[in-house]
Amino acid sequence: MIRLLGGILLAVGMLVAGTSGLCSLFFLISMIGQHGAPDGVLMVLILGGVPFAIGSGLSWIGWKLMKSNRDD
Repeated sequence: MIRLLGGILLAVGMLVAGTSGLCSLFFLISMIGQHGAPDGVLMVLILGGVPFAIGSGLSWIGWKLMKSNRDD
Protein backbone atom coordinates (compact mmCIF):
# COMPACT_ATOMS: atom_id res chain seq x y z
CA MET A 1 0.00 0.00 0.00
CA ILE A 2 2.90 2.32 0.78
CA ARG A 3 4.38 1.59 -2.64
CA LEU A 4 1.09 2.59 -4.33
CA LEU A 5 1.00 5.86 -2.39
CA GLY A 6 4.61 6.50 -3.32
CA GLY A 7 3.85 5.89 -6.99
CA ILE A 8 0.89 8.24 -6.91
CA LEU A 9 2.91 10.97 -5.21
CA LEU A 10 5.74 10.47 -7.68
CA ALA A 11 3.40 10.73 -10.68
CA VAL A 12 1.53 13.78 -9.39
CA GLY A 13 4.77 15.51 -8.43
CA MET A 14 6.28 14.89 -11.85
CA LEU A 15 3.18 16.27 -13.56
CA VAL A 16 3.11 19.40 -11.41
CA ALA A 17 6.85 20.06 -11.68
CA GLY A 18 6.91 19.29 -15.40
CA THR A 19 4.02 21.52 -16.36
CA SER A 20 5.08 24.45 -14.20
CA GLY A 21 8.68 24.10 -15.34
CA LEU A 22 7.75 24.06 -19.02
CA CYS A 23 5.37 26.99 -18.59
CA SER A 24 8.03 29.00 -16.74
CA LEU A 25 10.58 28.17 -19.42
CA PHE A 26 8.16 29.32 -22.14
CA PHE A 27 7.58 32.66 -20.41
CA LEU A 28 11.29 33.18 -19.76
CA ILE A 29 12.12 32.56 -23.41
CA SER A 30 9.32 34.86 -24.55
CA MET A 31 10.71 37.68 -22.36
CA ILE A 32 14.12 37.70 -24.04
CA GLY A 33 14.66 41.08 -25.68
CA GLN A 34 11.84 42.90 -23.91
CA HIS A 35 12.37 46.01 -21.80
CA GLY A 36 10.60 44.72 -18.67
CA ALA A 37 12.55 41.47 -18.60
CA PRO A 38 14.12 41.80 -15.08
CA ASP A 39 10.74 42.36 -13.47
CA GLY A 40 9.24 39.57 -15.54
CA VAL A 41 11.96 37.11 -14.58
CA LEU A 42 11.29 37.75 -10.90
CA MET A 43 7.56 37.26 -11.46
CA VAL A 44 8.15 33.98 -13.31
CA LEU A 45 10.49 32.72 -10.58
CA ILE A 46 7.95 33.51 -7.87
CA LEU A 47 4.83 32.28 -9.64
CA GLY A 48 6.44 29.33 -11.40
CA GLY A 49 9.04 28.40 -8.83
CA VAL A 50 6.64 27.64 -6.00
CA PRO A 51 4.63 24.97 -7.88
CA PHE A 52 7.87 23.57 -9.28
CA ALA A 53 9.28 23.24 -5.76
CA ILE A 54 6.08 21.62 -4.49
CA GLY A 55 6.03 19.16 -7.39
CA SER A 56 9.69 18.34 -6.91
CA GLY A 57 9.07 17.76 -3.21
CA LEU A 58 6.13 15.45 -3.91
CA SER A 59 8.25 13.50 -6.39
CA TRP A 60 11.07 13.18 -3.88
CA ILE A 61 8.71 12.01 -1.11
CA GLY A 62 7.08 9.49 -3.46
CA TRP A 63 10.45 8.16 -4.56
CA LYS A 64 11.59 7.81 -0.95
CA LEU A 65 8.36 5.96 -0.04
CA MET A 66 8.82 3.55 -2.92
CA LYS A 67 12.48 3.02 -2.06
CA SER A 68 11.79 2.46 1.66
CA ASN A 69 9.16 -0.18 0.87
CA ARG A 70 11.61 -2.03 -1.40
CA ASP A 71 14.09 -2.43 1.49
CA ASP A 72 11.55 -4.25 3.70
